[in-house]
Formats: sequence, C-alpha cells, structure tokens
Amino acid sequence: MSTLHVKQSWLALWVVMLVLSGCAFGQTAALKEAEPAKTEVIIGAPEAAPPVDEAAASTEVTAGEEIGSAPPAEARVELYATTATPAPLPEADIASAAGESAVAAPQQTAPLRAGEVDDNVAWDDYLLYRRQYGGLPVHDRDVSERYIIEVKDGQGHPVLGASVRFLANGQTIYEAQTYANGQVLFHPLALNMPLEQVERFQVEVEKDGAQEDLSLTRFNSQVSTSFSERWTVTLDSQAQSDTLNLDVLFLVDATGSMADEINQIQSTIFDVAAQIDALPGRPQTRYGLVAYRDRGDAFVSQAYEFTPDVREFSLNLSTVYADGGGDNPESLNEGLHDALHKVEWRGGDTVQLIFLIADAPPHLDYPQDYDYAVEMDNAARRGIKIFPIASSGLDDQGEYIFRQLAQYTQGRFIFLTYAGPTNGGAPGEVTTHHVDDYSVANLDDLLVRLVEEELAYQNPRLAQAQ
Repeated sequence: MSTLHVKQSWLALWVVMLVLSGCAFGQTAALKEAEPAKTEVIIGAPEAAPPVDEAAASTEVTAGEEIGSAPPAEARVELYATTATPAPLPEADIASAAGESAVAAPQQTAPLRAGEVDDNVAWDDYLLYRRQYGGLPVHDRDVSERYIIEVKDGQGHPVLGASVRFLANGQTIYEAQTYANGQVLFHPLALNMPLEQVERFQVEVEKDGAQEDLSLTRFNSQVSTSFSERWTVTLDSQAQSDTLNLDVLFLVDATGSMADEINQIQSTIFDVAAQIDALPGRPQTRYGLVAYRDRGDAFVSQAYEFTPDVREFSLNLSTVYADGGGDNPESLNEGLHDALHKVEWRGGDTVQLIFLIADAPPHLDYPQDYDYAVEMDNAARRGIKIFPIASSGLDDQGEYIFRQLAQYTQGRFIFLTYAGPTNGGAPGEVTTHHVDDYSVANLDDLLVRLVEEELAYQNPRLAQAQ
C-alpha cells in the first residue's frame, strides 16, 4: 500500500470520528505556515539556593540543584534555542481524506481511566516523597518553605488576576498573578537569592486600583505543617463578572510511543470540549495546541494558536500523529516553552490551564535548551496552571518532574491507570506511581471536573451546582 494511501485512510478515519462527534467540517483551510523561530536568551538551570539550617538541609535539596545519581548540571547557563517545525501536510492528502464518504467507523475502545492527586493539599506526604526520591537527576527547586496568599473581594469571593508582589528590604523579589481560587504560592528558597537574613516579607496586593499590604513573618525553613496555613488579603475590588474567560491548551507528546494514547485522547478531547462548552454560565472558551517530539525528528515543537472554534481546534488536533522519538526523554523543555510563549494567552481575568499529555521526561542533557524549571516558574508568575497527565510507561524521573510542574503551579498530577500490574495495557484501576488515596474515573470526566472546579471559583451559579 502506498504511503499516500495510508495517509489518506488514516485521515479519513479521523474525519468520520469528528462527524460522529457532531463536528461538521467544511472545506479545509490551508494549514498556516509556522513563523520563523526567533533566537532568544533564556536562563537555564536555576542557581544553587542559599544555605538553610541543618534541620532543613538534612531533609531538602537546595533550590536549583540536580538531585539523583548523575553529576549536577552547571548552575546557570545562557541558552539559545530555535524551534524546528514540520512541513504542512499536503493539501491534496487532507482534501482526499475529507472527501471520502464510505469508510468503516473505527472500533470502539475502552475509555481511558485516570487518577489524580493534589500535592499542595497532601503537603507533608509530598515533602516526604521528595526526600525519598533517588532516581535520575532533575532540575530541583526547594519548595519546603511555602506561603499561601489568598485574595478575596468584599463579598468573600476569590479574586482572579490580582497582582501579588513580595518585597525584602524594600526590593521586589517575586511577583505573580492570582489563580481562579484567588491564591498565589510563594517559595522563598526557590528564588536563588540570599534571603537567609530576611525575617519578614512585605506583600503588596493590587487589582483595578485597589491595593492592600500585608506583613508576612517568616517561619523557620524546617519542614512544618505551618506551611499549610493561608494569609488572606481582602481587596475592595469589583464583584465577579457574569462572563468568564477560559483558555485551555493541550501540550501533547507526539513521539512514536504515544500512538495509542494519541488515538484515544483525540476523541476524548472532542468530548471534553463539548462538555466544557455546555457548563453553566457558558464560559468564553478558547482551545490551543502544542505538539512536540524530539531533536532529529520531522519537527521539535509545533504550536497552534488559540481558537474559540472547536471545529478548527479539532482539525488542528487531527493532524497530530505519533512518530519519531527513539530514546526515552523528549523535547518537553521546548514544548513547554512554546506553550507559554508561542501562543497568545489572554491573561488578566482569564482562567488559564495547560493539560500536558506525555509518557517521558524532558531531555536534561541537551546544550542550548530551555529549562522546564524556569518555564514552570514563568507559568506560576502568569497565573497559568499545569495539569500533567502521565501516560503509560512514565518512569520515576518523569513522575518527579510532572509532580514538580503540578505543585509549583497549583495544578494536579494526573496519571492513567491500568489493569496492572504495570503502567500499561488495558485501562483499569492500578498505577505504579508513588501515590496513595486516589480515586479513579474516566479521563474525559476527570478533565471536565477539574475545569469545572476552576470555573466554580469565579462562577457562583456553577459553585452552587457543585
């Protein structure tokens, strides 16, 4: 069978799936050519953190160091990275597939099952997991000293998009936007600054001209359940809007080992989009997509701009197929960078979410590469939550990094579950990841629930429905 016929048949199958899902496609627009990559200077692996007291040092690694069995990377490097993009699929192939009418519908497969944990809730368990980690190196940030700042309006509702600045000795050392729950996480030891002599931080909270200040007395940096406390700031700001913006981006590992997951998740995402659009209050939703592979493949990272049109998003998604890779790590660093910087997030009063779907950790050995630890900090500062979804075969290094991404941005660590005893095969209730006390649901239902929870913070009607 010719390569062209294989491409036509594959595309035709997905067109039928989209039609069955209620997404009617018209004439396919020509795929937009990717913009040429720009050379950027990116700060690399975080620098070593300041010394901490002996009790903390015995249980936590310092911020920015690599932990594990391999030698640590240099503390800071300047990185110059470019993005390779794939050539557009021939227009004739797409038109041919779209024009076929008599194609047998694909067999129904069992829905993907998944569990999830919130490491910011089970905080002591998460710190214990970090201390016991003995896998391959990671780019670590010391999060053991954590402060939760919660911003509310005069009616007690969470304030989305407020600016929260942290100052030491009159100098701003960290600034972030509040999430839909009105919260910002502050990890002083993760900032790689000489703060050991600082006993208190000044906190300035501002939105729409309203401002409040808070003096934050510093705890001892030892592991402590005190770091689960919240500091609440009340702003005399406007009431929550009746219209809510939602930006959802899917960041997909498109290497060869992801074939099964991509085939199933494509149809799952269509269902998720339809259910999100039907939520009470009808959020003004846009969908974005970034697919990534690895260096040496047909492309490294390909970004598709946000669109409110589910049909356009579905068409973009239908062009993603598994290929390339070869070794276990992939170019997640570059994919995550593009997810944050190569598409236009709305920011402000917008709920912003990334669902990362992957089965491998990032390469940490590439020269002139981006750094996931820097990118997760960028996401947190901009109020973007990351929800990593661990697919079959994700190793211990990948689990650690995925949980870093989720914890630091207040997301959840999601993992596909299987019939067992390994992380692979038929869907079931089993995982080999280092998690306890989790429940299992169909992946599409779980994703919709997580989106619904985020929207409910800002939508009283939705909160009452829950």
